[in-house]
Amino acid sequence: MKARKIFAVLCATMMMGTMQIPALAAEAPAETTAPKYIFLFIGDGMSYPQIQSANYYLSASEGENGKTDDILHSQNNLCFMDFEVAGSAQTFDSTSFCPDSASTATSIATGNKTYSGTINMDETMTVAYETIAEKLRDQLGYKIGVLSSVNLNHATPAAFYAHQASRNSYYEIGEELIASDFDYFAGGGLLKENGADGDKENLYTLAEQAGYTVVKTKAEAEALTNGAKAIVIDETLADSSAMSYAMDLEEGEWGLADYVEKGIEVLDNETGFFMMVEGGKIDWACHANDAAATITDTLALEEAVQKAVEFYNEHPDETLILVTGDHETGGLTIGFAGTNYDTFLTNLSNQKISYAKFDSDYVSKYKEEGTDFDAVMADITELFGLEAPAEDQTDDAAKLDSKDAHPEGEDEGTLVMTAYEYGKLKAAYEETMTRSAEDEIDQEEYILYGSYEPLTVTITHILNNKSGVAFTSYSHTGLPVEVFAEGNGAELFGGYYDNTDIYFKLAELTGVE
Repeated sequence: MKARKIFAVLCATMMMGTMQIPALAAEAPAETTAPKYIFLFIGDGMSYPQIQSANYYLSASEGENGKTDDILHSQNNLCFMDFEVAGSAQTFDSTSFCPDSASTATSIATGNKTYSGTINMDETMTVAYETIAEKLRDQLGYKIGVLSSVNLNHATPAAFYAHQASRNSYYEIGEELIASDFDYFAGGGLLKENGADGDKENLYTLAEQAGYTVVKTKAEAEALTNGAKAIVIDETLADSSAMSYAMDLEEGEWGLADYVEKGIEVLDNETGFFMMVEGGKIDWACHANDAAATITDTLALEEAVQKAVEFYNEHPDETLILVTGDHETGGLTIGFAGTNYDTFLTNLSNQKISYAKFDSDYVSKYKEEGTDFDAVMADITELFGLEAPAEDQTDDAAKLDSKDAHPEGEDEGTLVMTAYEYGKLKAAYEETMTRSAEDEIDQEEYILYGSYEPLTVTITHILNNKSGVAFTSYSHTGLPVEVFAEGNGAELFGGYYDNTDIYFKLAELTGVE
């Protein structure tokens, strides 16, 4: 900042016709102290489209017919959108402009670039990087919490305690989790808990031997008190032993916000704490092109941020809250060719179940029982709101004409499918019912379905498009990510910079080396 001030004064002096360099008045240093309590929220796969679609969804829900006709409805509905500072971070890594979670989380946690798939190791895989969490613990005595809605030895949470050439070394990452001696872990279950071949000592057993309280029920989690050293695994694990999607939670089940609230209780102390919280299933939903699940899990992360805001309101001079993403996933866009300049975001409220739960609870049974399309269509209408077109419009379902492209009533956000959409859905149903795990996927099939169940991803594609949103990819993209900051030191996080600077700004603020 001083260099910029000097440059500005020089420029002004030169414009007045003199080359004399003026003396700068000494500025009295401000009395500042490092924040004692730091929250770092990372929405995995969450960039501006994910935030804005969630924000617009809430705004549209207040309007009529899913439209936001009144500009007053286009407000900041997510608490962190009103944080005092907003910045942007680039996300490229040593491999690609479309990086992965391991390398981008490494950049945030250590200030270093590395290859996709690598956690806190350099490009030679011989040098390990110390993380901001490790430094805050070792140098300042802060207590440390690591939370995630996905597996605790997944890439993003692992980047705050592990050092591995491959993010897939789940057992070894689990061993490092235990060895970290961090105070509070909470979220999804550990992958490969008995090793890749199932022949190693159970990670949870090793954790208990190391002094951790391993908690696997809500009742046990509720009973944790301040100062506990715990690994808390969600009681109702879903796909891949991760927490359930927010839209699939049953009444009374804990979500990410509950684990943050408990984490604050467990970690609170006079010296300070650092808590990293990952909304990991935003990324998973975007990979699967499930816009409704993307929005609801983004809102679940926002609810978790609210818990930190409540703590901040009690400790405003001692707390810093950061909300960012590691990269963008899916190439989410607000706007679709079939709806022109309109969006109908409230259509997404018709989706009652995530793609993953639909796969596990419904599609698997369809395959086992050979369920016919009419019965499947009844479930689709109940769970996603999509309706079949009138019988006289389905005879040539695969044909797309000008009327199908812009059918009457489309401007009202109808969920009645066109003949074209209905044909795509039937084709996807046939593909799901006949495809085997051994079948190779050709280019056309991948563009249509990715690696997901053809039926399921086609349902979400149609609902997305009828809502006026779309995805361009089943992978990550190169978009920059948001950085919202509130509290002690927030002013450092404005501007446009590299994701590695998030680490350097935290290090500068706290004085760790």
